[in-house]
Order: sequence, then structure tokens, then C-alpha cells
Amino acid sequence: MHCVSYYKEKPSNAIGEGLSHENRIFIIICAIKLEGGRMEIKMKKGKKNELFNFGKGWGTIIFCLLMFWFYAGMVNDSSNIVAPAVAEKLGIPAGNVLNMGTVAAMVGVIFFFVMGAVNRKIGPRVTSFICLILGGIGYFGMGHANSLAQYAIALCICTIGCMSAGYISGGAFVAQWFPKKKGIVMGYTTMGHNMSTGFFVPLITMLVAKMGVTNAVVFPVILIVILAVAGLVFMRNTPQERGINPDNVSDEEYKKEYFNEEIDEDGGWTVKKLFTKKTFWLVAVASGGFQFVSTIIITQLVVRNQEVGFTQLQALTIMTILAFAGIVGSWIIGAMDQKLGTKKTMIFFGIWYAVALFLEVTEKRPLVIIFLIMFALALGGSANFTTSLPAAVFGRHGFKKVNSVLFPIQALVSSFGFCVNGNVLNATGNLRMSYVIAGIASLVVVVIVLFIKEHQYNRDFMTESEAEALTKELER
Repeated sequence: MHCVSYYKEKPSNAIGEGLSHENRIFIIICAIKLEGGRMEIKMKKGKKNELFNFGKGWGTIIFCLLMFWFYAGMVNDSSNIVAPAVAEKLGIPAGNVLNMGTVAAMVGVIFFFVMGAVNRKIGPRVTSFICLILGGIGYFGMGHANSLAQYAIALCICTIGCMSAGYISGGAFVAQWFPKKKGIVMGYTTMGHNMSTGFFVPLITMLVAKMGVTNAVVFPVILIVILAVAGLVFMRNTPQERGINPDNVSDEEYKKEYFNEEIDEDGGWTVKKLFTKKTFWLVAVASGGFQFVSTIIITQLVVRNQEVGFTQLQALTIMTILAFAGIVGSWIIGAMDQKLGTKKTMIFFGIWYAVALFLEVTEKRPLVIIFLIMFALALGGSANFTTSLPAAVFGRHGFKKVNSVLFPIQALVSSFGFCVNGNVLNATGNLRMSYVIAGIASLVVVVIVLFIKEHQYNRDFMTESEAEALTKELER
């Protein structure tokens, strides 16, 4: 027996591979064959556990985690506090302020293409610096806005900056550094979403209560500027710039199991070629769809929990508890992605999400509590898939190009979550119908995922001849 090479050398009689869960130091790769009517199993030790072995890549993981922390905090989570505070300051309905989230995303779509092009030109290190600074400027403007128009413009700038930093630059970092471990890595990086819920919301709540919204935004702005400068100084665009291989694998493993031929930055992809691929649109809508659902929930979770009978203090405490539970959930979803594949994990996730949401709309306290527990475990999952799914389907070669075109569509789909909440709140006075819409949307995403072929354009998962054929196809 022999160990199966996942990506180049795939014996036709190999029927399965598996990884053990019991050893932190080593994993066991099992190759199973049928020969002469009998089943043989041979196990080989020697690879460090892929769930922890990132070497110098840990710095990249932590940096991406912090970018997600600021994105979730400044654009999504703090809307629980900042949007009502701005509405009170301006003397307008809170629903009108919430609707600006959708406006910001729609305006931002154009700029996402721009930031994607910038990212391909100068790399994610410098691009992330620019984006984080833009995010800080926008957030400062949100707190100092004296009209709804000023708030909308500032929110546009903050959204463009923070989302581009997390998903365009962060996505490029993950795709280049961890092309085969991106599932578990996104599980780690999207912990930033959970940590934002646990730390950013209580922080901004305290600051708004003591200083007012105008002064409260200054401290987070200082923090994001510090992160921007640190990233510019210490981050590198690729692992090769650090003297290591992607996924922190050995030179031998890299040469044997990775498609490492030199190709252009775009991987042969153009906007026109991407738009002609059905899979591209399925990936965009599916990954954006889960973000749409999460946007509906997290941006007004404090308000919704007050609607079902919790006090504001209880609602804030719940968000903090959920955040810590979500850290575990993010890791679990990332591990599932790594072990089962992105497609299977998304199907499980979507059904889980839908069940949780339909329990919540009953507004019965025991079922609401079950929803909160289920949501906590799923909190970071939707962000995981925005990068994990396109990286799984298209791979790291040309990912910058693919992501720069894909992400604006994802962002546009997810942005309608703000609009749903704002209009439902204005029309009905509560958010119950928003949760019904979110549950239905989650099931729709599951159906879409069923039609996606995982690794369809990922050269690292192809034989050498398949990879060459794809390259020639895209050259035509």
C-alpha cells in the first residue's frame, strides 16, 4: 500500500482518504485500496497536524483576524449602538439610518472593483494599509456626522475600507499563504467576528454612554491606525517572501503536491471569462447569501433581543456570551471545512442556520435561547465561506483577480440585510419578519450550493494534465 497524493498522483483505485483526530503532533494518512477482492489499509505517520502547523503563517492569521475584528465591529456590530445613537442625535427614525448600510454597500461595489485592482497591482500588504486607514477615516466621520447624508458618505468610506481590508486583502493573504489549509485558517481568522461581538460592542456601548457618539468613535479609530501601520511594517504578501512554502509544507511536499509553475497574477482569468462561468455566479450568490443572513441577525441582535423580552443589559451580556461561544464555533466550522470540504460544510451550516432562525420567530423564551446557542456556534461561519468557497473552487492561482470581481457581488448580496431590517422595522415596528426572510434565504443558499462543483478550477487539486488544459483554455 501507499499514501495517496491528493493533487497530482491519484491512483484510480483509491477509494478514500482520512485524517485522524487524536494526535496534536502527527496525523495519519490512510490509503485504502481494493486488490484481489480484499481491502488493505496502510497508515503512514509523519505530517504535523494541519490544524496547528502554520509556522510563520501565524502572524498572517492574527493580522487577518484583527482586520475581521474591525470590519465586523465598525460596519456591522456597532450598528446596534451607533445607528440608534446617530438617529437620536439627528432626530430621525433608526430605520432610516439602518437603510444607509445598503446604500453604502451599493456605492461601495464600484470601489471594491477599484480596490481589487489595487490589490492585484501592489499586493495585500500595502492595500490593507490603505483600506484600514480609509476605514478609520469613515468611522470617525460616522460619529461626527451632522446629517443623514454626511453619515451615509462616512459609512460608505468605512464600509469600503474595512470590507476591502478583510475580504479583498485578507482573502488574498489566506489564498496565497494557505491554499490547502484555507478552511481551518478561515476558522481562525473569522474568530475576529466573534471577538468583535464580545469586545467591540461592549466597548462602543460604554464609550457612547460616557462620551456620546461623537467622541466615542475616536478610540477605535486610533486602534485601527495602529493595526494599519503594524501590517505595513511586518506583513508580507506571500510565504515565499518569508522563506517558506504555502501551508508551511516542506520543499519536497510543495514540489510534489502543488501546482507551482509560474503563471500570471490573474491566472488567465478576465472579467468576461468569469462572467461566462455559471459556477462563478453560483459561488458569488451562495457565499454572499450567508453573509446576507448574518447581516440581518447581527446588526440588530441587541434590538431583537429586547423585542423578545430581554433588557438592554441582558441583550448586551448575551452578545458577549455568544461571542465567546462563537470562537469555538468558528474553529469547529473551520475544522469541518478542512475535513469534509467546503461544500458539505456549507450545506450543514445552511440547514443549521435555518432551523435556528425558525425557532427564534416563535418568540417563545426556551426556543429563543436554543436559537441563541445555535447562532453562537455558527456566528463566524458565514464570513469563513466568503473566502473559503471561492478559494476552494478557483484556487490560489488567479485568486486576486477572481476575488476582486467576486467580492463586490458578495457584498451587494449581503448588503440587502440592512435594507431588510430597516424596512421591516419601519413597516411592522419589530424585526420578526426579518428572521423569517433570513431562514428562507438560508435554505435557498443550501439549494444553490448543491449545484457547485468543488475544486472545479483549482489547479492544486488537478492532475498536471488537467491543470495544463485549464491554463490553455483560459489563454484562448
